[in-house]
Amino acid sequence: MAMVRLAETLPKVSPDSKMILQVHDELVFEVPESDVHKVGKIVKETMEGVYKLKVPIVVEVEVGRSWGETRPLGGKT
Repeated sequence: MAMVRLAETLPKVSPDSKMILQVHDELVFEVPESDVHKVGKIVKETMEGVYKLKVPIVVEVEVGRSWGETRPLGGKT
């Protein structure tokens, strides 16, 4: 559900960003550096709020030039 919502929302938020990969419970995006914080915020809010459960869904947003170099997105997400 989150992937569908993000596929609809992402082009409006950051036209040059792309959802490029889904592995188990992870989504990988290619995002211009200028949009990283904005896209990170939308991804986190969308994934955490897509469906309300008794146990909250907690999303961690990480950023890096490659998957092996990812680190938590600092500052505002």
